[in-house]
Amino acid sequence: MKKVTILFAFIISSSLFISCGNGGNASTKINSDNLESAKSRDIEIKNGAASVSFENPVYDFGTVNEGDVIETTFKLTNSGKTDLVITDAQVTCGCTVPVWPKKPIKPGESEEIQVRFNTNGKQNRQQKNITLITNTESGREILTLKGMVTPKVQ
Repeated sequence: MKKVTILFAFIISSSLFISCGNGGNASTKINSDNLESAKSRDIEIKNGAASVSFENPVYDFGTVNEGDVIETTFKLTNSGKTDLVITDAQVTCGCTVPVWPKKPIKPGESEEIQVRFNTNGKQNRQQKNITLITNTESGREILTLKGMVTPKVQ
């Protein structure tokens, strides 16, 4: 039985070495024409990508009482050369609700993103991020709400 196990292990390890050796060098399989085409495409995308600038990407709401609803507006401007499209706004919990423009924002135009943060059940130091999924070079932009929530007296 021991001989069969050793023989089986030898066969498996031999087949792994043989199968890995037949592939050759992976860099020889790269088509240099495709690589150059991809590089020039990436440069063209970067030059024409939408770009966004915020009046202020962080809103500090100071100190509030637990249960208060914080409302703010983030002003953004499309500082790029093509339409800015925000496809989604993601948050980490249901206590933060963003409302963003669904239509494309033309170069040079400004829009607003409204955010509501319900502090009920949230105590002490709070920081909530709103991640905008966009067609900018990075693909996402982050807005931040932060402040202190004074707990309810029980």
